[in-house]
Amino acid sequence: MTIYERALTLVRAGDVVGLGSGHASAEFITELGERIRAGLNVRGVATSRASEELARRAGIPLVSLAEGMPLALTVDGADEVDPSLNLIKGYGRALVREKIVAAASRYLVILIGPGKEVPVLGSRGKLPIEVVPFGVPLCQERLAKLGCNPVLYEEKGAPFVTDNGNYILDCAIAPILHPEQFEEHLRAIPGIVGTGLFLGMADRVLVGDEHFNLVAERQRAIP
Repeated sequence: MTIYERALTLVRAGDVVGLGSGHASAEFITELGERIRAGLNVRGVATSRASEELARRAGIPLVSLAEGMPLALTVDGADEVDPSLNLIKGYGRALVREKIVAAASRYLVILIGPGKEVPVLGSRGKLPIEVVPFGVPLCQERLAKLGCNPVLYEEKGAPFVTDNGNYILDCAIAPILHPEQFEEHLRAIPGIVGTGLFLGMADRVLVGDEHFNLVAERQRAIP
């Protein structure tokens, strides 16, 4: 069984499902479309324009966030997962909408392949942060004071513009020993719209091998 097939077993008829962005999410969207064409009654809320376009091609009926709330579950990928199922996301540049849709869901399922499990968040050395374009100089200055090395993400020589009309600062970081405190410091900077830290949000993580066959399944411990 692949991680995508396992995620599909968590979807029930009548659910509204958050559709993540990135490679793992794209494969899930494609397979969900096949199930819908076979008769499964499910609607989706996309976390990015790219996911929306893919979902439409796959034949998944889409609704707005307002129409779908509360979503039954969201299925998405991640760039890092620590032992407590805290995440770093955003390498695919859709972090703010992904976080909104995840927060609007009763359950968050994360799909990852090899190399995404880390002992401490920040082990891969990058944290994406979405910022208001006007605030880029201030955000860069304040982030540097926090020990980050913020670099404006560009495509074809121009700043990349998110689906929200904002920019992305890729911050070079060391492992984050106190992620909750670090997130508070980041969110206190005027101009930051959202960070790639997804803390205490994931309920289940499905881990795949190099062929994305399911090799491990982790669930968040409920205090």
